[in-house]
Order: sequence, then C-alpha cells, then structure tokens
Amino acid sequence: MSRKLRCPAMFHYAILVYPAANRVYADASPALLRAELTAFGATLSTEPVEVGQRRLGGVDYVTFSTATPMSEEDVARLSNLSSLYALFEISDEVLRPLTVTPLDRFDSDLLTIQKYSGKTNELFTKLLLNVTLLSTVEGFGRVRHVLDPLCGRGTTLNQAMMYGLDATGVELDRRDFEAYQKFIVTWLRAKRIKHTANSGQLRRNKVKLGQRLEIEFGLTKESYKAGDTRRLTFFNSDTLRTDELVPAGSVDVIVTDAPYGVQHGSHQAEGLSRSPRELLAAAVPVWVRTLKPGGAIGLSWNTHVVKRDELADILTNAGLAVRTDLGDFCHRVDQAINRDLIVARKPI
Repeated sequence: MSRKLRCPAMFHYAILVYPAANRVYADASPALLRAELTAFGATLSTEPVEVGQRRLGGVDYVTFSTATPMSEEDVARLSNLSSLYALFEISDEVLRPLTVTPLDRFDSDLLTIQKYSGKTNELFTKLLLNVTLLSTVEGFGRVRHVLDPLCGRGTTLNQAMMYGLDATGVELDRRDFEAYQKFIVTWLRAKRIKHTANSGQLRRNKVKLGQRLEIEFGLTKESYKAGDTRRLTFFNSDTLRTDELVPAGSVDVIVTDAPYGVQHGSHQAEGLSRSPRELLAAAVPVWVRTLKPGGAIGLSWNTHVVKRDELADILTNAGLAVRTDLGDFCHRVDQAINRDLIVARKPI
C-alpha cells in the first residue's frame, strides 16, 4: 500500500504597504517592497518565497511564505523595510498582527518635516540605504558610518541618524547647506536632544573650501552623559574634494542620489556640473578612497541620462564588485526621470 507524500506546511505573511503621500511613488511601492524583501531574505533564518501581491478584505498586501516560522530576530529585521506599515501572519485567512521593532531612534518628523522641490522621497532613501547596508561585509545593523557625497538637504543624513549611525554629507550648494543647518539645529533643540553644534569656515592647507557643520549628539540623555555619542558632519564643498575631507578607509557605506541631469556636485572641471555621467566618472574613484574594505556603495540615478552598463563600468573601474543578483528597483518618478539603483562592494 503506497503512502501519499505530504507537502511540508508553509507559513504565510502579509505586509501592509506604507501609504506614501506621493501618488507616483505609492503606485511603485509594492513592487519596490517586493524587491527589497528579496534582498533582506538572505539575512533571515528562513528565506521568503512566493513573494507577491494579494488582495485581502479589499486591501492590497505584499505577501510571502516561509518554510519555517519567522523568528523574533527575523521580524525585527523586516521591521526596517522601507515601505512596511504593518506585518501580519496569515492563518486560515485571518490576519494576526506581529509586533514590529524598527531601529528608529527618533521621531519620524526628522524625515518628513522638510518639504522642498526636488526632495528625494524619504521612503526611497531608506530603501537605498537598506539595500546598501545589506551588501556590506559587516551586514545590516552592524555598520557605523554613512557618507552621502551629494547630500542636498540631508535626507540620507537624517535616515542615518534614525538608525543611530554616524553620518557625513558633502554638498556644493550653499543654500542647501544653510537650509539643512537651520533645520537640524532647530529640530535637535525642539526635541531636547542632548548635543553640541559647531560651524564655521572649512579650510585645508590655508585654502578656504567652503563651510562646515559638526554635531555630536546622544541617542538618549543617559548615553550622551556617558560619552556614548554619534557624529553628524556636513561639508559645504565640492564633491571631488571628498577624499580631502573624509579620512581614507573610514566609511562603511556610501549612499547617494546621483544628479538627474541638472547642475550638481562640482565646479572643478569643465562640463562635470552638467553631465551626470562625467561627474560620476570623476567622483566615484574619489569617494571610494574613503570606503572601508568590505564596505558598499549604493547609487540611484536617472536611467534616461546614464545607462546601467555605463554606471557599472564606472564602479568596476574604481575597483568595486557590482552586485548583479538584486531584484528590479527601476521605477518612474516623472516624465523626465526613470529611477533605478545599483550597488557595489569594495573587496576586502
């Protein structure tokens, strides 16, 4: 008498996607979340499979299954997915909420208060940082120092702060520097976060390179009093001087939103400020000098102005190994911008 083979039981989960205010990004969020979930998968005790979308009770969810139940550590790791609003276990078509515990150290208004034309969606900034952190040798949750060498008004710096990391930014535009300085100092004071802030001229070898802002802050009052602090540094200077401003091999992760075809980043060479391709070709080797062995760089860019193969060549020529196993993160921002991301790691 033959026995019927029984398929092993699977465990099913559903993610309610964060309701992004930007309609275009909200439409892209489920697909981006699926790709990000897949990137997180290799770091979990049980890898997500059958990642997809499903409508339950008239609401769309990103769903996935696992061969064994997720551990508390798995749930804690997935709590940091950029567009995750709530996480549920599905049992007999009933959604049982799981308690999420993201790494966030501060209130979300650190990321959402600033409103200005051209701001990168803060959910995408978090996604790009997450995928890059996952690509380091140290791994997610164990790195310390993030650099954004084209940091605009500091969305990446703020996300690094949320994760309790040291952050350094470089930005050429004086107005962006001044706007961020005013915002972050006011925010720290309003939240009564223990800190010191110093600013002034930025000089190297008696040459004025721009302005600087240096902030030391505590994640709690107790940690600040004990000397356990984090550092936020903002240089108002040319991105091609990054390796003069940041010590070699001191950065775990470089994350930046590359220029979309407008003036940005450098005045040092003719044409660089107008051509994202030429700017990146000149800047990436400079940035890489600040990166630790085993560290990673994550770039987002407009596919209408630079092809993926061209950007991959720039990263490879700088001595980095480009990841080719990531999912599809390409999405539309507006009629002129189709955004994608690429990640590469510095060999040990």
